[in-house]
Amino acid sequence: MEIDPASSVEAIRAIDVVPAILDTVCRVTGMGFAAIARVTEARWVACSVKDDIAFGLEPGGELKLETTICHEIRDSRQAVVIPDVARDAVYRSHHTPAHYGFRSYISFPIVLRDGRFFGTLCAIDPEPRDLDRPEVGNIFRMFADLIGFHLGMGAQLSETQADLGRERQTGIQREQFIAVLGHDLRNPLAALEAGLSLMKRAPDQKRAEFIMSAMQATIDRMNAMVGNILDFARGRLVGDLPLRFKAESAEAIVTQIVNELAIAHPDREIVLHCDSATPLMCDAQRIGQLVSNLVGNALTHGEQGTPVVVACRESDDEFTLSVTNNGPEIPMQVRETLFQPFEQGAESHASGSLGLGLYIASTIAKAHGGSLTVQSSPTETSFAFRMGLAAT
Repeated sequence: MEIDPASSVEAIRAIDVVPAILDTVCRVTGMGFAAIARVTEARWVACSVKDDIAFGLEPGGELKLETTICHEIRDSRQAVVIPDVARDAVYRSHHTPAHYGFRSYISFPIVLRDGRFFGTLCAIDPEPRDLDRPEVGNIFRMFADLIGFHLGMGAQLSETQADLGRERQTGIQREQFIAVLGHDLRNPLAALEAGLSLMKRAPDQKRAEFIMSAMQATIDRMNAMVGNILDFARGRLVGDLPLRFKAESAEAIVTQIVNELAIAHPDREIVLHCDSATPLMCDAQRIGQLVSNLVGNALTHGEQGTPVVVACRESDDEFTLSVTNNGPEIPMQVRETLFQPFEQGAESHASGSLGLGLYIASTIAKAHGGSLTVQSSPTETSFAFRMGLAAT
């Protein structure tokens, strides 16, 4: 897991033994400044510091990378030990000691468990120090390895906690899915059973036609539920919905869906305003599904006796479809999860819904390079789907 410079100070601060490590480094070497630095291709950031020589660097402080020796260590991954700059054939003319005014320097690379370079454990002092002793190198190497190990364990712990969170959420959704599916399929199955029972008891032709019509509506609802389940499963397994893009008339798609829903809900008024002549490059079946889910949601939650208003228009190379219904305001905390699966705020289970309609509509919108948003006031709620007219 990559640790960026902005979070490095916190990552090192979380390692309890760091202050003791820096204190031990200074005591063993006699040096007055020790630090753990995060070194990237572009930055040198002090993560933890022990400063007894008033060097003036605090945790979070930065040095220009090119003025340090640490960026060379980042490339070579080899330790640099300089007991006395003035006597060192390589570094006596190096710009870094002259720039910062130190005579002794030691730095060991800190490498994460997966082999990635993090930074250095380093120390400096204005006076020469006896750093050639084996115990000094062993201590620095041991401490650098220990820091790298702790950083790796911290990153692994964070990843494990994130995985556990995802697994927990998946488990909750799985339980919700089973519970809701059992509840929602029970009602239409019971309706079909009741219809068959009535037809057996009273096989009157007129009554049979009415019962058959009601049963067909129930079957259609069950098919829609199964379709939503398959779409949800497909989206979770492969991460996307299969789409077949083709230039289509938005007005024709929306009008067809609105007419179908008007027939299915003769007691409700659906008002359609469509002013979009430019063809959409889209999957007509999926866009129709999106429209159906949005209008169906509005019919379910809109106030009885008030119209559902569907409008489509185009402007600035963008197509917009809005579906508006009168009714109480959707609370902000509900809006935040409205497009997640199985959310009660999206669709009521009592209405025969799995709570997947808005989630799938949002997935279709994203698959078309568009967006689905909601606005809600104390008197009305409006969903808006937007996509580019040239989107593919």
